Amino acid sequence: MVQLAAAYRKNFHKDVVIDVVCYRRFGHNEGDEPYFTQPQMYERIRSRTPLDRVYADQLINEKIISSQKPKEISTAAKQDMETAFADVRSSTCTFPGPRFYPEWDDISGSYSHEKADTAVEKSKLTAFSQKLYEVPEGFSIYDKLARVLEKRLDTVSNGKDIDWGTAEALAFASLLSRGIPIRLSGQDSGRGTFSQRHSVIRDITNGDLWVPLNHIARDQAEYRVYDSFLSEAGVLGFEYGYAVARPGVLTLWEAQFGDFVNNAQAVIDLYIAAGEAKWQRQNGLVLLLPHGYEGLGPEHSSARPERFLQLCANDNLQVCNPTTPAQYFHLLRRQMVRSFRKPLVILTPKSLLRHPMAVSELEELASGSFSEILDDPEKIENPDRVVLCSGKIFYDLLQKRSESEKDRIAVIRMEQFYPFPEQLLEKVISRYKDTRQWYWVQEEPANMGGADFVRPRLEKLVGDVVHCVARPAQASPATGFSGIHKQEQAAIIKKALTL
Repeated sequence: MVQLAAAYRKNFHKDVVIDVVCYRRFGHNEGDEPYFTQPQMYERIRSRTPLDRVYADQLINEKIISSQKPKEISTAAKQDMETAFADVRSSTCTFPGPRFYPEWDDISGSYSHEKADTAVEKSKLTAFSQKLYEVPEGFSIYDKLARVLEKRLDTVSNGKDIDWGTAEALAFASLLSRGIPIRLSGQDSGRGTFSQRHSVIRDITNGDLWVPLNHIARDQAEYRVYDSFLSEAGVLGFEYGYAVARPGVLTLWEAQFGDFVNNAQAVIDLYIAAGEAKWQRQNGLVLLLPHGYEGLGPEHSSARPERFLQLCANDNLQVCNPTTPAQYFHLLRRQMVRSFRKPLVILTPKSLLRHPMAVSELEELASGSFSEILDDPEKIENPDRVVLCSGKIFYDLLQKRSESEKDRIAVIRMEQFYPFPEQLLEKVISRYKDTRQWYWVQEEPANMGGADFVRPRLEKLVGDVVHCVARPAQASPATGFSGIHKQEQAAIIKKALTL
């Protein structure tokens, strides 16, 4: 039947529907009592001769087999199943061996907080930028975009004020030049939801496309980017499977806004978070989830970090919220240079993509590595209060602190929630051992964000109460009114910095 349908479609280029009518003789799970809900239907089913008996009788009537043959076949089949069942019960159940796909042969090991070597020489970064921000001769580029690319090239040449999009492009280029392919999918991913990426450039006269990342170096790997549909569950499920089969590829899925990951929650729960525990299979899929409270309403504010943190156990996920382009650069590279794979959830910014304070120097890309904890940049001694936070709100706190209480409040950034960087955090907070006021500050409501995850761990380390400053607990992630958002945001900053 299926072959006939396939042949019909191939020859006539029309859709085919195969209507299969079937039933389970003993109910929907073979052990249910279907008479409870469908007594008439199952009375008819019970009175029907079983299909194997109908087929056997036909073969006997046509003298194809003897009358004893069906019983012989049935007895032999049952004996085979009984033997197999007995063999399984008498043996010890073992997990599959480490070999899965041959691509995984060199990838093994458990999560480690050790810093990875992710620095790239300045000369290479400068060379990459020259390739990233040039187009072929005769290619007509939009004037506004040309100015953006020229400015980005200047920041690399000058070695300062490198923004988020530039740092990402340099990270991608550095991996591609090493022969590591990159696959990125999501809504508007080629351009970037907030016009921050521009990894695909279009000729304004004829519509031709130019992908600079595929012209970085000789013998480089391929960069593939796909602008996908608003079908988050389907696309994310596919990318998870792709990352299973191709651990040597940096596979990323980007939500248009972090909230859109809500529509793929089943994939996250069943596969991304639990896949290693259920099947002992690591996976290196990266989720890029724009996150941050900008007054854009309930469905454009929160990537729901609390949901990911609730799923965290046994080093199954990496949940990070980087605050600088350099941190993002090293984080992307770290994902591929280490000897193991873990799903990586990155809470990416929106306003910070162009924030004048959220920039990095070329030296920060050419040295160092991703830091899971960032101490106060002012290195404040003996503060009256220590504030810990994560993400965009750090810049709000820093800007407001500069107006008053500059030397009395220290601000520490948690760039990685999980695996929880306990030893590094303990080392950082040891500088503030005489401080008696400890605060966790976040933009999200008190029942969301990182509060419930971080505070118990912090209190264990500091040996004191950690106060929480956040929006009041709410049913919705954010207000839909811009004016109320501004009031709430101002109240958080004021409370966090008022001694």
